[in-house]
Amino acid sequence: MDSSELYRDITDFAHTTPGWVQTTAEVWTELGLLLFGVLFLALWWRARTLGPHAFSAALLAPLVTAFGYVVSELVKSAIEEERPCRAVAGAVTPLIDCPAYGDWSFPSNHSAIAGAAAIALALALPRLALLTVPMALLMAYSRVFTGVHYPHDVAVGLLLGGAVAAVLMILLTGTTSRLVSTVRSSGVGPAVWFTGPGPAR
Repeated sequence: MDSSELYRDITDFAHTTPGWVQTTAEVWTELGLLLFGVLFLALWWRARTLGPHAFSAALLAPLVTAFGYVVSELVKSAIEEERPCRAVAGAVTPLIDCPAYGDWSFPSNHSAIAGAAAIALALALPRLALLTVPMALLMAYSRVFTGVHYPHDVAVGLLLGGAVAAVLMILLTGTTSRLVSTVRSSGVGPAVWFTGPGPAR
């Protein structure tokens, strides 16, 4: 089964689901990434009372996610794949508006951001993987379900974002943790507030 056929199967199925399911998918696909932002903030606040390695991971998580988006956008601009909601013959009308021409399809930026955020948060706090990985998978699926991406767009987006986040988290956490230790010992008020006092002695 090729990606276009799978796209048609999923979007056909979407139109058979109850209205509340379609509405939930429409809201999730547009606003679901905000929940990752809430998790970034919660993780940063929690990490202010932890050691420099934990804080550096919490600090890096949103930054590597942003970089995952940049990489995805660069690939998207180079490949210029048309959206399936315009390109697939016989496809049903998407549940949300088909993005304008020039807003290319491959890879899915939403999926890249979700994949990067899921991996970055899980590396910063492993038990979060139980939440963030399903969130990322749901985001990816919703992009096909609502009709704006091919399945291969979201699969590659997840893998690309996750890979970028994993590599950067592994490479940068050690250096960043040394910087955090320096800032915490600097005595500069706003900087110390931002990084937190670290673990209680």
